[in-house]
Amino acid sequence: MNQNEYSLAELGWKDSFRDQLSADEQANSLPARVIKTHKGHLVVSTGKNEHLLQIAETGVGSLNEQPTVGDWLLLDGESLVPLRLLTRTSLLQRMSPGQEVKLQPIAANIDTLLIVSSCNTEFNLNRLERYICLAFDAGIEFVMVLTKADLADDPEEFKTKARQLHETMPIMLVDAKDKDSVDCLQKWFSKGESLVLLGSSGVGKTTLLNTINETEKNKTAAIRLADDKGRHTTTTRSLHVMPSGALLIDVPGIRELQLHDCEAGVYSAFSEIAELTEECKFTDCSHTNEPGCAIKKALDEDRIDIRRLKNYLKLLSETQQNKENISEKIKRKSSSGKKKKQAKSKWIG
Repeated sequence: MNQNEYSLAELGWKDSFRDQLSADEQANSLPARVIKTHKGHLVVSTGKNEHLLQIAETGVGSLNEQPTVGDWLLLDGESLVPLRLLTRTSLLQRMSPGQEVKLQPIAANIDTLLIVSSCNTEFNLNRLERYICLAFDAGIEFVMVLTKADLADDPEEFKTKARQLHETMPIMLVDAKDKDSVDCLQKWFSKGESLVLLGSSGVGKTTLLNTINETEKNKTAAIRLADDKGRHTTTTRSLHVMPSGALLIDVPGIRELQLHDCEAGVYSAFSEIAELTEECKFTDCSHTNEPGCAIKKALDEDRIDIRRLKNYLKLLSETQQNKENISEKIKRKSSSGKKKKQAKSKWIG
Protein backbone atom coordinates (compact mmCIF):
# COMPACT_ATOMS: atom_id res chain seq x y z
CA MET A 1 0.00 0.00 0.00
CA ASN A 2 1.07 3.53 -0.68
CA GLN A 3 1.35 5.28 2.69
CA ASN A 4 1.54 8.85 1.38
CA GLU A 5 -0.59 11.33 3.29
CA TYR A 6 -3.16 13.50 1.53
CA SER A 7 -5.41 16.33 2.58
CA LEU A 8 -9.15 15.79 2.17
CA ALA A 9 -9.11 18.26 -0.74
CA GLU A 10 -6.44 16.15 -2.44
CA LEU A 11 -8.80 13.17 -2.13
CA GLY A 12 -11.59 15.12 -3.85
CA TRP A 13 -13.35 16.60 -0.82
CA LYS A 14 -15.56 19.52 -1.87
CA ASP A 15 -18.00 21.97 -0.33
CA SER A 16 -20.94 19.81 -1.41
CA PHE A 17 -19.74 17.10 0.99
CA ARG A 18 -18.68 19.40 3.83
CA ASP A 19 -22.09 21.11 3.79
CA GLN A 20 -23.75 17.76 4.62
CA LEU A 21 -22.04 17.59 8.01
CA SER A 22 -23.56 18.98 11.21
CA ALA A 23 -21.39 20.89 13.69
CA ASP A 24 -21.27 17.80 15.91
CA GLU A 25 -20.21 15.59 13.00
CA GLN A 26 -17.47 18.01 12.00
CA ALA A 27 -16.10 17.84 15.54
CA ASN A 28 -16.45 14.11 16.25
CA SER A 29 -16.26 12.22 12.95
CA LEU A 30 -13.82 11.55 10.12
CA PRO A 31 -14.68 11.75 6.41
CA ALA A 32 -13.10 8.90 4.47
CA ARG A 33 -13.14 8.17 0.75
CA VAL A 34 -13.50 4.66 -0.62
CA ILE A 35 -10.29 4.03 -2.56
CA LYS A 36 -10.66 0.34 -3.30
CA THR A 37 -13.42 -2.26 -3.39
CA HIS A 38 -13.09 -6.01 -3.56
CA LYS A 39 -15.25 -8.98 -2.69
CA GLY A 40 -15.90 -8.93 1.02
CA HIS A 41 -14.14 -5.70 1.90
CA LEU A 42 -13.28 -2.17 0.93
CA VAL A 43 -10.46 0.22 1.78
CA VAL A 44 -11.12 3.81 2.81
CA SER A 45 -8.68 6.68 3.27
CA THR A 46 -8.96 9.62 5.65
CA GLY A 47 -5.91 11.14 3.96
CA LYS A 48 -3.67 10.30 6.91
CA ASN A 49 -4.54 6.61 7.22
CA GLU A 50 -6.18 3.78 5.32
CA HIS A 51 -8.72 1.45 6.93
CA LEU A 52 -10.07 -1.94 5.89
CA LEU A 53 -13.84 -2.34 6.25
CA GLN A 54 -15.79 -5.57 5.88
CA ILE A 55 -18.87 -5.43 3.67
CA ALA A 56 -21.98 -7.54 3.38
CA GLU A 57 -24.64 -7.74 0.69
CA THR A 58 -26.65 -5.03 2.45
CA GLY A 59 -23.69 -2.69 2.90
CA VAL A 60 -21.14 -1.73 5.54
CA GLY A 61 -22.12 -2.01 9.21
CA SER A 62 -25.47 -0.33 9.74
CA LEU A 63 -25.40 1.38 6.33
CA ASN A 64 -28.21 0.19 4.08
CA GLU A 65 -26.42 1.13 0.87
CA GLN A 66 -23.51 -0.63 -0.75
CA PRO A 67 -20.60 1.84 -0.97
CA THR A 68 -18.48 1.87 -4.11
CA VAL A 69 -15.14 3.33 -5.06
CA GLY A 70 -15.28 7.12 -4.96
CA ASP A 71 -17.89 7.25 -2.20
CA TRP A 72 -17.41 9.33 0.95
CA LEU A 73 -18.20 7.67 4.27
CA LEU A 74 -18.45 9.36 7.65
CA LEU A 75 -16.59 7.38 10.33
CA ASP A 76 -16.87 7.66 14.09
CA GLY A 77 -13.82 9.62 15.24
CA GLU A 78 -12.88 7.07 17.92
CA SER A 79 -14.18 3.65 16.86
CA LEU A 80 -13.90 4.29 13.08
CA VAL A 81 -17.28 2.58 12.66
CA PRO A 82 -19.07 3.86 9.53
CA LEU A 83 -21.88 6.22 10.53
CA ARG A 84 -23.38 7.07 7.15
CA LEU A 85 -22.81 7.38 3.45
CA LEU A 86 -22.66 11.00 2.28
CA THR A 87 -25.03 11.99 -0.51
CA ARG A 88 -23.38 11.43 -3.87
CA THR A 89 -22.89 14.10 -6.50
CA SER A 90 -23.05 11.41 -9.17
CA LEU A 91 -23.32 7.64 -9.48
CA LEU A 92 -22.52 5.21 -12.27
CA GLN A 93 -24.28 1.86 -11.86
CA ARG A 94 -25.45 -1.12 -13.87
CA MET A 95 -27.41 -4.31 -13.48
CA SER A 96 -25.19 -6.98 -11.96
CA PRO A 97 -23.91 -9.49 -14.57
CA GLY A 98 -25.41 -12.95 -14.45
CA GLN A 99 -28.84 -14.21 -13.53
CA GLU A 100 -29.29 -12.50 -10.16
CA VAL A 101 -31.51 -9.42 -10.24
CA LYS A 102 -29.59 -6.69 -8.40
CA LEU A 103 -27.82 -3.39 -8.97
CA GLN A 104 -24.06 -3.00 -9.00
CA PRO A 105 -22.55 0.45 -8.35
CA ILE A 106 -19.50 1.17 -10.52
CA ALA A 107 -18.15 4.47 -9.20
CA ALA A 108 -19.46 7.49 -7.30
CA ASN A 109 -18.79 11.22 -7.10
CA ILE A 110 -17.30 11.39 -10.59
CA ASP A 111 -16.73 14.62 -12.53
CA THR A 112 -15.68 13.16 -15.90
CA LEU A 113 -16.06 9.78 -17.61
CA LEU A 114 -13.33 8.67 -20.02
CA ILE A 115 -14.92 6.16 -22.40
CA VAL A 116 -12.07 4.04 -23.74
CA SER A 117 -12.31 2.02 -26.94
CA SER A 118 -9.74 0.98 -29.52
CA CYS A 119 -9.27 1.40 -33.26
CA ASN A 120 -9.84 -2.26 -34.14
CA THR A 121 -12.59 -4.87 -34.10
CA GLU A 122 -13.38 -4.04 -30.45
CA PHE A 123 -14.89 -0.71 -31.56
CA ASN A 124 -18.68 -1.01 -31.32
CA LEU A 125 -21.11 1.91 -31.66
CA ASN A 126 -23.97 0.18 -29.84
CA ARG A 127 -21.75 -0.53 -26.84
CA LEU A 128 -20.33 2.99 -26.76
CA GLU A 129 -23.84 4.44 -26.71
CA ARG A 130 -24.43 2.57 -23.45
CA TYR A 131 -21.58 4.44 -21.78
CA ILE A 132 -22.89 7.74 -23.10
CA CYS A 133 -26.32 6.98 -21.64
CA LEU A 134 -24.69 6.33 -18.26
CA ALA A 135 -22.79 9.62 -18.38
CA PHE A 136 -25.86 11.64 -19.33
CA ASP A 137 -27.94 9.99 -16.63
CA ALA A 138 -25.27 10.74 -14.01
CA GLY A 139 -24.96 14.33 -15.21
CA ILE A 140 -21.21 14.18 -15.80
CA GLU A 141 -18.92 15.21 -18.63
CA PHE A 142 -17.70 12.46 -20.95
CA VAL A 143 -14.77 12.09 -23.34
CA MET A 144 -14.20 9.40 -25.97
CA VAL A 145 -10.64 8.06 -25.97
CA LEU A 146 -9.76 5.88 -28.96
CA THR A 147 -6.57 3.91 -28.31
CA LYS A 148 -4.29 1.91 -30.64
CA ALA A 149 -4.52 4.66 -33.27
CA ASP A 150 -0.95 3.77 -34.21
CA LEU A 151 -2.03 0.27 -35.27
CA ALA A 152 -4.98 1.30 -37.44
CA ASP A 153 -4.70 1.87 -41.20
CA ASP A 154 -7.10 4.79 -40.99
CA PRO A 155 -7.72 5.90 -37.36
CA GLU A 156 -9.68 8.95 -38.56
CA GLU A 157 -12.34 6.56 -39.82
CA PHE A 158 -13.03 5.45 -36.24
CA LYS A 159 -13.19 9.06 -35.09
CA THR A 160 -15.69 9.85 -37.85
CA LYS A 161 -17.90 6.95 -36.78
CA ALA A 162 -17.70 7.98 -33.12
CA ARG A 163 -18.73 11.50 -34.07
CA GLN A 164 -22.14 10.09 -35.08
CA LEU A 165 -22.85 9.36 -31.42
CA HIS A 166 -22.72 12.95 -30.15
CA GLU A 167 -21.77 16.02 -32.15
CA THR A 168 -20.00 17.93 -29.34
CA MET A 169 -18.35 14.99 -27.55
CA PRO A 170 -14.55 15.36 -27.32
CA ILE A 171 -12.91 12.49 -29.22
CA MET A 172 -9.20 11.82 -28.75
CA LEU A 173 -7.14 9.48 -30.92
CA VAL A 174 -4.12 8.23 -28.99
CA ASP A 175 -1.27 5.78 -28.94
CA ALA A 176 -1.52 4.70 -25.29
CA LYS A 177 2.22 3.96 -25.15
CA ASP A 178 3.31 7.40 -26.40
CA LYS A 179 3.45 10.21 -23.83
CA ASP A 180 3.24 12.96 -26.45
CA SER A 181 0.14 11.31 -27.87
CA VAL A 182 -1.71 11.10 -24.54
CA ASP A 183 -0.81 14.65 -23.46
CA CYS A 184 -4.05 15.77 -25.13
CA LEU A 185 -5.90 14.25 -22.15
CA GLN A 186 -4.12 16.28 -19.49
CA LYS A 187 -6.66 19.14 -19.56
CA TRP A 188 -9.22 16.86 -17.92
CA PHE A 189 -6.84 15.88 -15.12
CA SER A 190 -7.27 18.94 -12.91
CA LYS A 191 -6.34 18.91 -9.23
CA GLY A 192 -9.10 17.51 -7.03
CA GLU A 193 -11.23 16.39 -9.99
CA SER A 194 -12.41 12.77 -10.08
CA LEU A 195 -12.42 10.78 -13.32
CA VAL A 196 -13.24 7.19 -14.21
CA LEU A 197 -11.94 5.00 -17.03
CA LEU A 198 -14.55 2.64 -18.51
CA GLY A 199 -14.13 0.25 -21.40
CA SER A 200 -13.77 -3.38 -22.38
CA SER A 201 -10.80 -5.52 -21.37
CA GLY A 202 -7.82 -5.15 -23.66
CA VAL A 203 -8.47 -1.62 -24.91
CA GLY A 204 -5.36 -0.32 -23.16
CA LYS A 205 -6.68 1.40 -20.03
CA THR A 206 -3.77 0.32 -17.83
CA THR A 207 -1.21 1.19 -20.50
CA LEU A 208 -2.85 4.58 -20.91
CA LEU A 209 -2.71 5.14 -17.16
CA ASN A 210 0.96 4.16 -16.99
CA THR A 211 1.89 6.49 -19.82
CA ILE A 212 0.03 9.47 -18.36
CA ASN A 213 1.84 8.92 -15.07
CA GLU A 214 5.17 8.08 -16.73
CA THR A 215 5.39 4.80 -14.86
CA GLU A 216 6.90 1.60 -16.22
CA LYS A 217 4.61 -1.29 -17.02
CA ASN A 218 6.02 -3.37 -14.17
CA LYS A 219 5.32 -0.57 -11.68
CA THR A 220 1.61 -0.20 -12.22
CA ALA A 221 0.84 -0.47 -8.50
CA ALA A 222 3.24 2.33 -7.55
CA ILE A 223 0.66 5.01 -8.39
CA ARG A 224 -2.19 3.35 -6.54
CA LEU A 225 -3.38 4.08 -3.06
CA ALA A 226 -4.13 0.42 -2.62
CA ASP A 227 -3.73 -2.46 -5.03
CA ASP A 228 -1.85 -5.69 -5.69
CA LYS A 229 1.62 -5.27 -7.14
CA GLY A 230 2.55 -6.12 -10.70
CA ARG A 231 -0.91 -6.63 -12.12
CA HIS A 232 -1.49 -5.30 -15.61
CA THR A 233 -5.09 -6.46 -15.88
CA THR A 234 -7.30 -4.56 -13.46
CA THR A 235 -9.20 -6.93 -11.15
CA THR A 236 -10.46 -4.49 -8.53
CA ARG A 237 -11.89 -1.01 -8.53
CA SER A 238 -9.27 1.39 -7.26
CA LEU A 239 -8.57 5.09 -7.01
CA HIS A 240 -5.33 6.58 -8.32
CA VAL A 241 -3.71 9.83 -7.26
CA MET A 242 -2.36 11.41 -10.43
CA PRO A 243 0.76 13.60 -10.65
CA SER A 244 -1.51 16.47 -11.67
CA GLY A 245 -3.54 16.08 -8.48
CA ALA A 246 -6.53 14.58 -10.28
CA LEU A 247 -8.13 11.40 -8.93
CA LEU A 248 -8.70 8.62 -11.41
CA ILE A 249 -10.78 5.52 -10.78
CA ASP A 250 -9.87 2.43 -12.74
CA VAL A 251 -12.31 -0.47 -12.94
CA PRO A 252 -12.07 -3.95 -14.49
CA GLY A 253 -12.95 -4.27 -18.16
CA ILE A 254 -16.71 -4.34 -18.61
CA ARG A 255 -18.14 -7.24 -20.62
CA GLU A 256 -21.80 -6.59 -19.88
CA LEU A 257 -23.41 -3.20 -19.27
CA GLN A 258 -27.12 -3.57 -18.64
CA LEU A 259 -28.86 -0.24 -17.97
CA HIS A 260 -31.29 0.36 -15.10
CA ASP A 261 -33.62 3.32 -14.49
CA CYS A 262 -31.70 5.26 -17.13
CA GLU A 263 -34.49 6.69 -19.28
CA ALA A 264 -33.24 10.27 -18.90
CA GLY A 265 -29.80 9.19 -20.07
CA VAL A 266 -31.22 7.34 -23.08
CA TYR A 267 -33.36 10.32 -24.07
CA SER A 268 -30.36 12.65 -23.87
CA ALA A 269 -28.02 10.31 -25.73
CA PHE A 270 -30.55 9.88 -28.54
CA SER A 271 -32.01 13.38 -28.45
CA GLU A 272 -32.66 13.57 -32.19
CA ILE A 273 -34.95 10.52 -31.88
CA ALA A 274 -36.47 11.32 -28.48
CA GLU A 275 -37.56 14.76 -29.68
CA LEU A 276 -39.32 13.26 -32.70
CA THR A 277 -41.40 10.93 -30.52
CA GLU A 278 -43.23 13.99 -29.19
CA GLU A 279 -44.51 14.65 -32.72
CA CYS A 280 -46.07 11.21 -33.14
CA LYS A 281 -49.88 11.18 -33.46
CA PHE A 282 -50.30 8.61 -30.69
CA THR A 283 -48.61 8.89 -27.28
CA ASP A 284 -48.16 5.10 -27.12
CA CYS A 285 -46.75 4.88 -30.66
CA SER A 286 -44.47 1.85 -31.15
CA HIS A 287 -42.83 3.54 -34.17
CA THR A 288 -43.60 0.65 -36.50
CA ASN A 289 -46.83 0.85 -38.51
CA GLU A 290 -48.93 3.48 -36.73
CA PRO A 291 -50.28 6.36 -38.84
CA GLY A 292 -48.80 9.76 -38.05
CA CYS A 293 -45.54 8.31 -36.71
CA ALA A 294 -42.89 11.03 -36.83
CA ILE A 295 -40.10 8.49 -36.33
CA LYS A 296 -41.15 6.41 -39.34
CA LYS A 297 -41.43 9.54 -41.46
CA ALA A 298 -37.95 10.73 -40.45
CA LEU A 299 -36.56 7.27 -41.18
CA ASP A 300 -38.12 7.23 -44.65
CA GLU A 301 -36.60 10.65 -45.32
CA ASP A 302 -33.14 9.51 -44.09
CA ARG A 303 -33.14 12.10 -41.28
CA ILE A 304 -32.32 9.49 -38.63
CA ASP A 305 -30.15 6.40 -38.69
CA ILE A 306 -31.81 2.97 -38.55
CA ARG A 307 -29.03 1.53 -36.36
CA ARG A 308 -29.43 4.37 -33.85
CA LEU A 309 -33.20 3.92 -33.83
CA LYS A 310 -32.96 0.18 -33.15
CA ASN A 311 -30.47 0.71 -30.33
CA TYR A 312 -32.56 3.53 -28.86
CA LEU A 313 -35.63 1.29 -28.70
CA LYS A 314 -33.57 -1.61 -27.33
CA LEU A 315 -31.94 0.43 -24.57
CA LEU A 316 -35.19 2.14 -23.60
CA SER A 317 -36.95 -1.22 -23.31
CA GLU A 318 -34.01 -2.69 -21.39
CA THR A 319 -33.80 0.07 -18.79
CA GLN A 320 -37.55 0.04 -18.23
CA GLN A 321 -37.65 -3.76 -17.90
CA ASN A 322 -34.72 -3.82 -15.47
CA LYS A 323 -36.35 -1.07 -13.43
CA GLU A 324 -39.51 -3.18 -13.17
CA ASN A 325 -37.48 -6.28 -12.25
CA ILE A 326 -35.71 -4.47 -9.40
CA SER A 327 -39.00 -2.98 -8.19
CA GLU A 328 -40.65 -6.41 -8.21
CA LYS A 329 -37.75 -7.91 -6.26
CA ILE A 330 -38.05 -5.19 -3.62
CA LYS A 331 -41.77 -5.84 -3.30
CA ARG A 332 -41.24 -9.60 -2.89
CA LYS A 333 -38.53 -9.04 -0.28
CA SER A 334 -40.73 -6.60 1.63
CA SER A 335 -43.68 -8.98 1.52
CA SER A 336 -41.52 -11.88 2.69
CA GLY A 337 -40.16 -9.79 5.58
CA LYS A 338 -43.67 -8.85 6.72
CA LYS A 339 -44.82 -12.48 6.67
CA LYS A 340 -41.83 -13.59 8.75
CA LYS A 341 -42.47 -10.79 11.24
CA GLN A 342 -46.14 -11.72 11.50
CA ALA A 343 -45.31 -15.42 11.95
CA LYS A 344 -42.77 -14.59 14.67
CA SER A 345 -45.26 -12.33 16.45
CA LYS A 346 -47.93 -15.05 16.30
CA TRP A 347 -45.52 -17.66 17.68
CA ILE A 348 -44.43 -15.40 20.57
CA GLY A 349 -48.03 -14.53 21.37
